[in-house]
Amino acid sequence: MMSKEVKISKIIIPKLHEAFNDTKHTHLIITSGRAGTKSSFGAIRETYKTISDDDCSIVVMRKFHNKLKKTVYKEMLRGVKRLGLDKNKDFKTTISPMEIKYRKSGNTIYFTGNDSIDDTKGMIDESKPIKRVVIDELTEFFDKGDGEDELANIEATFIRGNDEDFQMVYFFNPPKNPNAPVMKWLEKMRKRPDVLHIHLDYRDVPSEWLGKKLVESAEIMLENDPKMYRWVWLGECIGLDELIYYMFDENIHIYHEDLTPEQKQRMGEIGIGIDYGQKNPTVFEAFGIDYDSQLLRGLDEYYHNGREDGQRSPSEYARDFKSFAEGLEKEYNRIISWVFIDPSAKGLAEEIRRLMPDLSIKDANNKVDLGIGRVQKLLTFKRMILSSKQKELIREMGLYEYDSKSVDRGHEAPNKTNDHCQDSTRYLVMGVWKKIKNLLPATERE
Repeated sequence: MMSKEVKISKIIIPKLHEAFNDTKHTHLIITSGRAGTKSSFGAIRETYKTISDDDCSIVVMRKFHNKLKKTVYKEMLRGVKRLGLDKNKDFKTTISPMEIKYRKSGNTIYFTGNDSIDDTKGMIDESKPIKRVVIDELTEFFDKGDGEDELANIEATFIRGNDEDFQMVYFFNPPKNPNAPVMKWLEKMRKRPDVLHIHLDYRDVPSEWLGKKLVESAEIMLENDPKMYRWVWLGECIGLDELIYYMFDENIHIYHEDLTPEQKQRMGEIGIGIDYGQKNPTVFEAFGIDYDSQLLRGLDEYYHNGREDGQRSPSEYARDFKSFAEGLEKEYNRIISWVFIDPSAKGLAEEIRRLMPDLSIKDANNKVDLGIGRVQKLLTFKRMILSSKQKELIREMGLYEYDSKSVDRGHEAPNKTNDHCQDSTRYLVMGVWKKIKNLLPATERE
């Protein structure tokens, strides 16, 4: 069957040996921190099922179709290789439709998203019973879907006529918030006799499988931010501090001295994030990529509060921006590389373009949770520092909090106060992420 002899016990970790052969439970739930090997386990297990059972098919799901090819499909092909099989000789693989078919028996692994209720209709294999449904990144089904109801519908769709040899398999990394809907679901599921739940972390994996660099990355985070380490690497629900950037330390993350002329000359690309308000503050936060120090370095700040200091029109703010940007260009002897602006501030963007037609101005990516996570990474690994000139941003670092009621509901969101400098900084970080992520350890670059 396999082109070379492969011992399953040698390619999955001991903690998962029980789960590999489990047929007693209708539901298998595997949670982990980073590098817990649950994805590779799933690929090996389902590929083995495909080649060892003469009469079965398997469905592998993500919430969204556009995530399939680069994640579960790619991982399943790795599973084929780990089992010593030949992808081309032993299997027929197609992208449209996305399937992996074992040539000898005709058993097939189907891949689908569940963007809508119609996506799984018609997937019932009339010739081969579906014996496994694997749901990867389960949290997405709760954050962006109907959660428990959606899972129940998926199970009902595929279990019909096959309740003796059928299993739902779920993989996910627990969120920070223990009140998150997926954790409430897990709490209920663990009380059922037909559920097997196993939690893993990288310490369960032989260090030679992970490599020295990965283990070092975990240890660096443990040293810099033990709480974040427990979530990222151990997969614990650490809870949410109301203060979002709790890792910000004025003694570490602020520099007071002016840069030397030589340092200014060597500064890399400069970008500016803009958050616009009429009565609320309008903010420009400028950062440069300091390749010498391997930092995203805060450079300067503009802050005008319309409610307290008098409202200004978009054209007035555009003139202020022109002066702000030209001052930076003169000081650092380089042009501004990028500007990322509040997507709702179309009028201000047009006014700035009119005054500075050669400037690259882009709508900011306003994915709040992702942006916050990226800023947290930069702060945790000391790859982002602020200038003492950024007084309002520094002030907000100590005030920017999650709304406590949203945390209790399990769908945390920041308070819409003390967030204007934070928003403009997040816009900048999101915009230049492809450049600055390389300042971080390799495991933190997503």
